[in-house]
Amino acid sequence: MTNALLHAGGIDVRFGGVHALRDVTLAVRPGEVCGLIGPNGAGKTTLFDVLSGIRRPDAGSVTFAGEDVTRRSPVWRARHGVRRTFQRQQLFGQLTVTDNLVVAQDWRSGLRPGARRHRERAAAVLRECGLHALTDAYAGALPVGQARMVELARALADPPRVLLLDEPASGTTAEERRLLAAVVRRVAEEENCAVLLVEHNVAFVMELCSRVVVLDLGRVLAEGTAAEVRADPAVREAYLGSAVRAAECDGG
Repeated sequence: MTNALLHAGGIDVRFGGVHALRDVTLAVRPGEVCGLIGPNGAGKTTLFDVLSGIRRPDAGSVTFAGEDVTRRSPVWRARHGVRRTFQRQQLFGQLTVTDNLVVAQDWRSGLRPGARRHRERAAAVLRECGLHALTDAYAGALPVGQARMVELARALADPPRVLLLDEPASGTTAEERRLLAAVVRRVAEEENCAVLLVEHNVAFVMELCSRVVVLDLGRVLAEGTAAEVRADPAVREAYLGSAVRAAECDGG
């Protein structure tokens, strides 16, 4: 794909005798929201680990902004704009919501801890994410949906270039999902951020993403627009099935 900001080429990952990823190639452009779907065990989180630098692939390469970053650490990638949220939340539970965002900016920028502009930026992002009433709440006491929004806000605290979202809609209410989708669209469109999200909520993916990639046992099974993926017989049979039929019955 031309103009890709993040590109994974020919990725292979093995865990002993298990071939978790097989020759996976995937790219995301600036300003694009791309969905990654597939059943449990398809390799989605493993691919995120490779893209974010947590795991080095056995074969293949990752490029970011035209640079080979396959051997770059997660810290280097985060500080250069590759941000990730996790399926299992990674908030600092004993810090306030505001301080979660401030600490992230302190760490990534190297400025004096708690710098005033970091607090001002935190307040602005929390307003955008619908969290302005929770600034002084402790992150560890929040329900799942609000905690996921805080994790997203922390990733946005200083503008990302690539945003990797792992199950961002899990445990959220319908209203929280609407806000989540609006924030992600704005970040992609207005800040030209490349967004890749893993999500089991198929209706959410089809509504939000301009392009969808489907993994099957560590391989790319299909790729295309939401409409093209919906219409692919192999995808419908193997992955979407009842979820698509239910969404169609609901008009989704």
